[in-house]
Amino acid sequence: MLRRTAAGFGALATAALFAESSPSVANGDEAIDPFAPRNPHFAPRAKNIIFLYMDGGPSQVDSFDPKPRLEKDHGKPFPMKIDTKTLQFNNMGKTLQSLWPFQQHGESGIPVSDLFPHIAKHVDKMAMVRSMTSKFSEHTFANYFLHTGHGIQGRPSTGSWVTYALGSECRNLPGFIVLNGGLTPPGGLDNFNSGYLPASYQASVFQPGESPVANIPSTLANAQLQREKLRLIRQLDDRYLKESGDSTALEAAIANYEMAARMQTAVPDLADLSDETEATKNMYGLEAEFANTRRYGRICLLARRLIERGVRFIELTCTDGNGDRWDQHSGLREGHTKNALAVDQPIGALLADLEIRGLLDETLVLWAGEFGRTPFAQGTDGRDHNPFGFTVWMAGGGIRGGTVYGATDEFGYKVVENKLEIHDLHATLLHLLGIDHEKLTFRFSGRDMRLTDVHGRIIHDIIA
Repeated sequence: MLRRTAAGFGALATAALFAESSPSVANGDEAIDPFAPRNPHFAPRAKNIIFLYMDGGPSQVDSFDPKPRLEKDHGKPFPMKIDTKTLQFNNMGKTLQSLWPFQQHGESGIPVSDLFPHIAKHVDKMAMVRSMTSKFSEHTFANYFLHTGHGIQGRPSTGSWVTYALGSECRNLPGFIVLNGGLTPPGGLDNFNSGYLPASYQASVFQPGESPVANIPSTLANAQLQREKLRLIRQLDDRYLKESGDSTALEAAIANYEMAARMQTAVPDLADLSDETEATKNMYGLEAEFANTRRYGRICLLARRLIERGVRFIELTCTDGNGDRWDQHSGLREGHTKNALAVDQPIGALLADLEIRGLLDETLVLWAGEFGRTPFAQGTDGRDHNPFGFTVWMAGGGIRGGTVYGATDEFGYKVVENKLEIHDLHATLLHLLGIDHEKLTFRFSGRDMRLTDVHGRIIHDIIA
């Protein structure tokens, strides 16, 4: 149903392909809206995704995976045999306990460290997955793997696959939006690229602040001149397209011109928070003392507003000014404290706000970094990269709340129960959106390509 090819994206071919499901073949010009809503394979549990990307790799043993054994052995040589070649910096120190105490929360009693008091209030909505692994221990490759399912540059991002499959219910904004908190992750914009999918499906990156998109206001004197200019551009593009034949890049440019015109009204309306109550703004931390709480709070609030407008896939990156993101090879206490202070209150507010507005049941929220951290010290007060076992969590959108899935060993170093890979995470995200990950393909270079490649199994135990 959702198998397509590069050659099949010419204007006429695409018109035929989407004639039943797309409302965008309009005005007799056979123009195709790449974001027109399309039917999933089966009834979805979620309609939209918010991906809270924790850049740098938060420590699982300091956040959501408590390990009492670390307290017992704190300061002693780490008792497990470690191949130091697997460490990013080949600097293995003593066993390091969690620097924050854990408390049980909610009716489920799931333990969360004191780093996240606001997020902890929502554990009964969450599935805590403690058995995620990555194939890579370096940021760039691990980021590509997390975002695209491959540890190399140039593959389509998950958000691109989702919008390619389902389109978007929003007509005036892109279907895949990255709300940039201030930091672009290692690997750069290729984490959000469309790869070999049509260019329309790459992310639109919105910058922090009150003007998230540059040059969005029209410079023309009135709306009539704007309409005439757009009509002329469209006529010239159509003429060139007929002369040159199929061109996905040109089709994407045409669609983007039209989207940009609609965004001239939609983006200022999105960014104008004057219709939000003071209570809502305070809940998200927009008046917080810490500047990064205010910045991350704003993009969390924008994420909710984008969900209300029907945007399909939204990713939030971390704020700047926190040192090395979540990447504390030294200064663990200070770095993780600042990072948590930036994101904890806004994320807690986002979950509460989505639930109050009846949006959480159809919005899947994912919290994840590219890997975790070691349970032993790097130097004396840091942790190295650890791809062998880390925690991600999901909430809303068909998730069985109050559940814990998988386990790491007694030190929190390697998975010992229900081992998962990023492919399994992607398969589960697609399943909750009503997509069979094995059927979502795109013909490229003589092969039917998939987000999950030849891998991926659905984590049924965390689905309600």
